[in-house]
Amino acid sequence: MVRIEKITQNKKQFLDLLLLADEQENMIDKYLPTGDLFALYDGDLKSVCVVAAVNSETCELKNIATYEKYRGKGYGRALINFISEFYKNTYLTMLVGTGETPAILSYYKSCGFEESHRVKNFFTDNYDHPMFEGDVQLVDMVYLKRSLQSTKI
Repeated sequence: MVRIEKITQNKKQFLDLLLLADEQENMIDKYLPTGDLFALYDGDLKSVCVVAAVNSETCELKNIATYEKYRGKGYGRALINFISEFYKNTYLTMLVGTGETPAILSYYKSCGFEESHRVKNFFTDNYDHPMFEGDVQLVDMVYLKRSLQSTKI
């Protein structure tokens, strides 16, 4: 039975999972204290995500991660659907930023996101070491957006 909980205390207990999606702890520390953390359980913990306000109309999916052995089973998509429904009466739009990795961009597009804008040199300017996804070095942050007014995917 899949269950999703909003976690309000001791968010750092999920750090091992959060680090799968954002491998530098001090970057996670910038959004975890004020962001909303959600944990998806199916028996045991499978996935987490963090959503933070950008402004009164927009929120950002700052981190979403699933343990490797549970990937490809729909847990990430279930979390995205849940948070889209959760925030549809609070925000108009949800953003997500990621590296320029075709598989990840394709995944977010399949979840109803479309490319919005990019931040040049985000990864090289904000991380203390080169960031890679597979053999691709991440340089620019690619932002995608999704309307929260049509939440089902």
